[in-house]
Amino acid sequence: MKSVETWEAVVFFILGPISVIGALGMVLARNAVHSALWLVLTMLSLGVFYIVQSGPFIGMVQVIVYTGAIMMLFLFVLMLVGRDASDSVIETLRGQKAVATVLGIGLAGILGTGVYRATNGLGVAGLDQANANGNVQGLAALIFTKYVFAFEVTSALLISAAVGAMLLAHVERRKEDKIGQAAKMRERFLPGNYPGPKAGPGVYATSNSVATPAKLPDGTPSSRSISPILPVRELTSAEKADKPTLTGGQQS
Repeated sequence: MKSVETWEAVVFFILGPISVIGALGMVLARNAVHSALWLVLTMLSLGVFYIVQSGPFIGMVQVIVYTGAIMMLFLFVLMLVGRDASDSVIETLRGQKAVATVLGIGLAGILGTGVYRATNGLGVAGLDQANANGNVQGLAALIFTKYVFAFEVTSALLISAAVGAMLLAHVERRKEDKIGQAAKMRERFLPGNYPGPKAGPGVYATSNSVATPAKLPDGTPSSRSISPILPVRELTSAEKADKPTLTGGQQS
């Protein structure tokens, strides 16, 4: 049976708690994006574990495929559903959370016991022979010879899933729902709308403050030039005396 090297034990005792913390954070996080980021931490730790156990190919696949592509798929789904969307905290059936917790702990215990009994005292056989020409080369030979059919079927399933996700995410708008330029122009001239552009703050004004209303050509302040959340700045006596007037169609 292969003995555990000192550096392998150090890596395990450092990344083991980190992976468990990431798994707990993924389950307990209320924000879906935060939950996905906690899961990324756990997946990165698992990738390092694979590399430490002389499996560089599966370790890099864990980092590139699962931590990269699969997590991007998770975030893509989250963006479709909505980052702030959450299920109701009200239980449909009384006590369902307690029952689900007990069943989850029981299932985890059964699976852990089964794995322990199946691997207890089991020695590693054939690992050196399989990795004689390199771990990556050995896996490539198996994937593209003995398991080539299963590999191609899996690839087809992944492509079909990606195309299906694109079709589900795409929303085709009806032709009558599209608003053209002519309809937008008519909407601008409806009663209550202002068809012309709004003057910016400070235009025709004697102050640089954004709360100073712009002045219309007749000298009256324009309420449309100031955001509703800003208080209107009162004009001083000097500014009122400097009010522009119209003479011969031009501003004096």
